[in-house]
Amino acid sequence: MSTTASSRTPASETAVPTPAGPAPALAPAPDSAPTPVPASARTPAGRPALDWRLRFGLLSLIWGFSFLLIKVGTHAYAPFQVTFGRLLFGTAVLVAAMAVKRERLPRGARTWGHLAVAALLLNALPFSLFAYAELTVPSTLAGICNATSPLWGMALSLVALSEDRPTRRRFAGLGLGFLGVLTVLGAWQGFHGLDATGTAMALLASLSYPVGWIYVRRTLAGTGASHLSLTGAQLLLATVQLAVVTPLFTELPHAFPVLPLLAVLALGALGTGLAVLLQYGLVAEVGPTTAQMVTYFIPVIATAAGVAILHEPLAWSTPVGAVIVVAGAALTQSRARS
Repeated sequence: MSTTASSRTPASETAVPTPAGPAPALAPAPDSAPTPVPASARTPAGRPALDWRLRFGLLSLIWGFSFLLIKVGTHAYAPFQVTFGRLLFGTAVLVAAMAVKRERLPRGARTWGHLAVAALLLNALPFSLFAYAELTVPSTLAGICNATSPLWGMALSLVALSEDRPTRRRFAGLGLGFLGVLTVLGAWQGFHGLDATGTAMALLASLSYPVGWIYVRRTLAGTGASHLSLTGAQLLLATVQLAVVTPLFTELPHAFPVLPLLAVLALGALGTGLAVLLQYGLVAEVGPTTAQMVTYFIPVIATAAGVAILHEPLAWSTPVGAVIVVAGAALTQSRARS
């Protein structure tokens, strides 16, 4: 929410995950070489300090709870302020990781220009849209909308990426996924009781990720910089973008309630910073296909957290539709057996 669970070229791993999950795969079969497992995640014997299944579960929980944290943050702070705090704390974690590894920021005006666009499409814009969406829609719905990113990605990649060929399986997954979206939204009831603006913002946020991914794959391949360096620079640029925008549209808070502040801190340090590092390790150890499966646990955790902790209402159509969405997204990313 991605960095990515989907790595096809070195540049394809530069994007930061979605708010609560990795950036969607834009091809059904990632095939690039895995990145090295971060040294900090290894024991002296060369094995990861934690079993990959534990890190997979931790990453799922972090991203699954991100939507709850956004909701709690917006109880006291404006959406742009929540996004700015998230980016600021997330950048701090990556800068610290870069300092430990003695990584340098990438060079070249062209690279920084493309990273600025990627920062807007993959961080500043979707993070802000989700924060604004959760002013009027439950965190459960936002989490489920996030799961539509692979569907948008598949649809866009068929048009924008010549190497992604349509198949019956992928078309079936696309149709099934959007049927799930209609189920979640209660289309047969005329979307009664649904805030159209908030829902549209959440879906646009999910659409922004694959648009950004396509841009990254087309412009940032072969930069020569490490994934950590590119991701750190991207988050830094997104933070600068929000530092400019936030004062123009919000006023400085008169108070800083502890719980919402802690939510924003956790959203940034864990959901944006630590999560990126965890996902890099998973991609390196078990491959992008397995690591990408974290996407399918996120709406389940987001729904459970919203209902159990925030006491958000849950109609039968929400979990049923979420299952259909996840099944469709999984189908678009699967391969037919040869």
